[in-house]
Amino acid sequence: MRHDNDSSVPSARRPARVLSRPLYGSHFRRYGLVEQSRALCAAFSLPAAKTASMDDLTSTSCLEAIRWTGDAIEYVDQRLLPHDEVIRRAATVDEIESAIKTLAVRGAPCIGVFGAYGVALLRQVLSDDEAFRAAVRRVRDARPTAVNLMWAVDRVLRASDMVAEAQAIHAEQRAIDARISEAGAEIIPADARILTHCNTGPIATAGGGTALGVIIAAARAGRRPHVFVDETRPLLQGARLTYYELAQAGVEATLIVDSAAALVMARKNVDLVIVGADRIAMNGDTANKVGTYSLAIAAAHHGIPFYVAAPRSTFDFSLRSGADIPIEERPADEVTSYGGARIAPEGARAYNPAFDVTPGHLITAFVTEYGIIRPPYAESLPDLELRPNLIAVA
Repeated sequence: MRHDNDSSVPSARRPARVLSRPLYGSHFRRYGLVEQSRALCAAFSLPAAKTASMDDLTSTSCLEAIRWTGDAIEYVDQRLLPHDEVIRRAATVDEIESAIKTLAVRGAPCIGVFGAYGVALLRQVLSDDEAFRAAVRRVRDARPTAVNLMWAVDRVLRASDMVAEAQAIHAEQRAIDARISEAGAEIIPADARILTHCNTGPIATAGGGTALGVIIAAARAGRRPHVFVDETRPLLQGARLTYYELAQAGVEATLIVDSAAALVMARKNVDLVIVGADRIAMNGDTANKVGTYSLAIAAAHHGIPFYVAAPRSTFDFSLRSGADIPIEERPADEVTSYGGARIAPEGARAYNPAFDVTPGHLITAFVTEYGIIRPPYAESLPDLELRPNLIAVA
């Protein structure tokens, strides 16, 4: 069960439970999500692709996000989900960098695994050390906020056998995700009503998922959670990916617009919020998909516990606070256009940060492979850095 102190303010008065009917996949096409996904792909030069069969790609009921083939990295193009399950191959630095930058591969742990394989592959194909170093810099800098990418690239570079190290990182991520799911069991009560943001499932981690992994594990344990899924503007990772993965896992869910989250907390008896993270500073300040900060504020107002599920590799032990976390800004047309059609007036300006930073004092606890980590974070997070590696990979 939840810790006695797992609430930031006194609980809000809550009305009787009202269940909305879950929204299923057919509505996506009506609102142009397929067209938007295809428009994103058309804007970039992409490697050859093939359509996946579920027999080829599934691990239990979820897509396998990343696969090492020896001469390339195969990956599921997340921009086309949930309607098209397409496998692409990255075999050059241009293809590796583009896959990360264009969000064909996304999710902090997943791009860490992808970047690890990318460095190992580049070492195989680039004999010139200077060219190799330049290529690695491009991969490492492809997304500046998510620390997992830099951590994984640096770890592979230190290894004598880069391919084996990349494979170890991938295997460890699967094991770590399983431990996070186990650790999170104590915060999910029976019949929990949970709100989540963005996408943190298996396709975002190349394993079993972090925040979504906790939810799916609770469902498999018979706790019957119901999940309110933020659509997650502007690229709709919640609507496209999280709802897709929950449906694959047989978990009841209701899709909501981002701006309805506070009302859902007030009217729909939400028990907890759980999200993932892209970088966490030593005072608990957490960078995650933009919109997370406002969710944490709303949760605090309503007395709802706010959890962050993340592996140790997402904690940046060199940063004292979130003020030092670089925030990626993405192209304006992600906001001014939709489904390939412009929706804002020509010349409209747009501010499009990919992430925001939630202050540590708004976070109830972190769910990690080492268990639940609670405040004061100035004491508990530095201790996390010193703990031994729990995952031994042969």
